Amino acid sequence: MTTSQMAPENQQNKTQVVLPITGMTCANCSTTIERNLKRLPGVEKASVNLATERAHVIFDPSLLSTDDIVELVEELGYGVATTKAELPIEGMTCANCVLTIERNVKRLPGVEQVTVNLATEKASIVYNPAMLDLAEVKDLVEDLGYHVIEIEGLDEDAGMDAERQAREAEMARQRTLLIAGVIFTLPLFLLSMGRDFGVFGAWAQQPWVNWLMLALATPVQFYVGRDYYVNGWKAVKHGAPNMDVLIAMGSSAAYFYSVAVLLAPFLGIGAIGEHVYFETAAVIITLIRLGKFLEARAKGATSEAIRSLMALRPKTARVERDGEEIEIPNSQVRIGDVVIVRPGESIPVDGVVLSGASTVDESMLTGESIPVDKAPGDQVIGATINKQGVLRVQATRVGKETALSQIIRLVEETQGSKAPIQKLADRVAGVFVPIVIAIAAVTFLFWYFFVGAGFTIALINAVAVLVISCPCALGLATPTAIMVGTGRGAKMGILFRNSEALERAHKLNTVVLDKTGTLTEGKPKLTDVFLDDAWQPPELPDVLTSEDAVLALAASAEHGSEHPLGEAIVQAAKERNLPLFATTDFEAVTGAGVRALVAGQQVFVGKLTNGHLSESSDRIRKELESQGKTVMFLEVNDALAGMLAVADTLKENARDAVAKMHEIGLEVVMMTGDNARTAAVIAEQAGIDRVLAEVLPQDKAAEVKRLQEEGRFVGMVGDGINDAPALAQADVGIAMGTGTDVAMETADITLIGGDLMGVYRALKLSQGTLRTIKQNLFWAFIYNIIGIPLAAAGLLNPIIAAGAMAFSSVFVVTNSLRLRGFKLK
Repeated sequence: MTTSQMAPENQQNKTQVVLPITGMTCANCSTTIERNLKRLPGVEKASVNLATERAHVIFDPSLLSTDDIVELVEELGYGVATTKAELPIEGMTCANCVLTIERNVKRLPGVEQVTVNLATEKASIVYNPAMLDLAEVKDLVEDLGYHVIEIEGLDEDAGMDAERQAREAEMARQRTLLIAGVIFTLPLFLLSMGRDFGVFGAWAQQPWVNWLMLALATPVQFYVGRDYYVNGWKAVKHGAPNMDVLIAMGSSAAYFYSVAVLLAPFLGIGAIGEHVYFETAAVIITLIRLGKFLEARAKGATSEAIRSLMALRPKTARVERDGEEIEIPNSQVRIGDVVIVRPGESIPVDGVVLSGASTVDESMLTGESIPVDKAPGDQVIGATINKQGVLRVQATRVGKETALSQIIRLVEETQGSKAPIQKLADRVAGVFVPIVIAIAAVTFLFWYFFVGAGFTIALINAVAVLVISCPCALGLATPTAIMVGTGRGAKMGILFRNSEALERAHKLNTVVLDKTGTLTEGKPKLTDVFLDDAWQPPELPDVLTSEDAVLALAASAEHGSEHPLGEAIVQAAKERNLPLFATTDFEAVTGAGVRALVAGQQVFVGKLTNGHLSESSDRIRKELESQGKTVMFLEVNDALAGMLAVADTLKENARDAVAKMHEIGLEVVMMTGDNARTAAVIAEQAGIDRVLAEVLPQDKAAEVKRLQEEGRFVGMVGDGINDAPALAQADVGIAMGTGTDVAMETADITLIGGDLMGVYRALKLSQGTLRTIKQNLFWAFIYNIIGIPLAAAGLLNPIIAAGAMAFSSVFVVTNSLRLRGFKLK
């Protein structure tokens, strides 16, 4: 089951459900479903996306059930995709066992039908994968005292499979209808045109030819075009006329007028015209069916990214059970299981390496092509590929909790959300069809009464207005571009929390980079240790030199700290085999350093607190800071004892990434707790425009706000955890992820890898996606703004109008697909 189609998720007494909808044909369909869902009691939020064909609903379960939502969708004339699974069950002994399982499984949300067979020992379940995880069925059956041997299709892809099957079945049906339409329409069109241009001679003018045309047009009208009547009637019945209504009205006007011309002499009412327009009706329906078929194929390509992410999941895993290696379905791996991964295999779950050494290709999730070294203790991500040695991995996250599943969930939720730029198109789509019908009526009256062109000309022009009007392009303009853009981003390790974040990102003119771990490697190393001339070190066991005493005391105090600078000092002491003394009264002083009692000495490590430095110490400090090193002071019993210098190197491509940000018009600001001199050196190395130095962690958000008060649209780049307030304050928060620690809930954009170039790629992708959306909306609006008046003015034949209408939405989807090749280098 896809992770976005998870079982209903309760948050603060609210339930969220995602339903895969079938049968939507235009923007008005999605608007109709959305409007009616919002009217249901208890619905807090409803969003229906035409491109993804999904409905996202948040509601109060005490007032409404998911079944009520499904029932409403079906009442409106649409469908919800379902799937079927077979569960082999052990332990059933009688008919009562069968009834017990059936009765309890039927109570689960999303179960439409369940049949348990005692003879075959199988349960057959038809269910909505958006509402139910098969693992829940398995757990329920086992809680009842039975055993599920194996679950066919028990994996996270069941929902996607159900949707895919529904879409494929619909595509096959559309293909059949299109072929039938072409078989009847092509000879009808050739016959009509040949007769009009005198190609076929006198026989084509015989009355029986009109009856032949009727015979060819009727299957197209009522078999190929049946959907337009059925769906149009349902739409009208619910007070929301859609595109189907326009097609049905336009084609019916041409068809029934022609039937009237044909029958009038036999009914004794006199001739009402000479020319029949059966080919017009048939071509309208067939061309639009062709356009819809091509549109569906193109829309399928927009979800390619999700399918490729799904395909990364290994189907099986090799685990250690009872001292043996056995191969089991990936869905059956549990937290704590030890998984064996051989060279060339995909790692099945997230975990930690217990033994073995190898390199792992994480490019499919992070976009970074260089394989990452892995050794015992390192984290690995499910779906990445083991390149060399054998790894023994202990599973820490499985199923819906893995990084890949979270990524898929986030991408699907983003694709299903609506960007603010779509609001105008939605408002227009809501009133589009009634307005077009009114324009068509006015067109008929104008040509018939004011121009006096006669009934036939007035009717043909009105038909042209009906069939050229296209709300589909309006509905697809934004979501298709977002689908392709977010999918492209996901393949490169760029995750947008929602469509609004994607839209806001293109407006940024200032990017603030946190120094440690963002601009730099985040793994500082101790480079220098200096003893203050006036300090006499106490006698310490196993410490031979005064410099070692400075390092040993500092490392002992920092041993309880998680700060990267402190960790660098501790690591250096371990490398020199210096003892770490027991500490008491440890205290982390925010923005200043740490304090502790070490070996009977009151020790402080951090910024200078005891006043002035000696001339020699001050000279050394300035020299170290001029080299871009961070200087930390050691004070023992309130007296300056020494200095320690720590350096954190710039990331390899930091300067290139900053230069790329400049290319797309961004001002780059570095924020750091370092002193101004050290910060200036780092900024100069990276090519950064502006430095905010000596900023305490709790003041980062205030600095971002200050930039915003200068009129800047600010993006903040940090680790997503320590920088959470600043990320929240920024107009767009960008979290640099590290492996499985993806701070998706904190930031608007998450970069799975630690590559700073990802910031540039994310913002450029946002700009490219918004440019595509604007192109699509321009086309959708200008097409209708120009096309409808031309049709009303009698300058467009209905056949040409139908062709233009059919391919307008194809153009929009195809334009969105160009984002798949959008250059992000």
